[in-house]
Amino acid sequence: MEKNMRFKNEEEIVNYIYSEKYRNLTTLARKFTTDSDEINDLIQETITRSLKYIGRFLDSPKLMAWLYTIMRNIFINDYRRNQRHQHLDNELSNNVNIEKTANNMSENKFIREDIQKAVEKINKDYSEAFFLYFEGYKYYEIAEHLGIPEGTVKTRIHMARKQLQKQLVTYKEYAKN
Repeated sequence: MEKNMRFKNEEEIVNYIYSEKYRNLTTLARKFTTDSDEINDLIQETITRSLKYIGRFLDSPKLMAWLYTIMRNIFINDYRRNQRHQHLDNELSNNVNIEKTANNMSENKFIREDIQKAVEKINKDYSEAFFLYFEGYKYYEIAEHLGIPEGTVKTRIHMARKQLQKQLVTYKEYAKN
């Protein structure tokens, strides 16, 4: 975070933004959602992500435009992440077809346990990238976080999927019948 001489620490900056810009941020957040919890989450996440470079914009007339851009990107990323979760959930239920194979609660429990065991058996080199992708992060974000090339991230995610498919092949075969 770049230092701004008006403020001694991040806490003062956050307090300033909340006291001076909260209404404006709320108005901006309402463009994306009407849910009050989501609005508060958007504002909080926007402020948190802005802290690194806030010193460049505090005295700038472009502060609100910059915060709006951050907020919009957060909303878009969350939307994409939720879409991926839905897609992966649908894919998992299509591959495993829990409803077809689980005729009772105990059978359901065994299936969940098998899936959990399969997930735990994923090679540790692959699992971190896979879970970050599953949470909705983009390849380049994962690569940055892990400090590895984007191609390596894609390979690790692919290998993790293959390991899961191999371990859960019983359910795939059972679902076909």
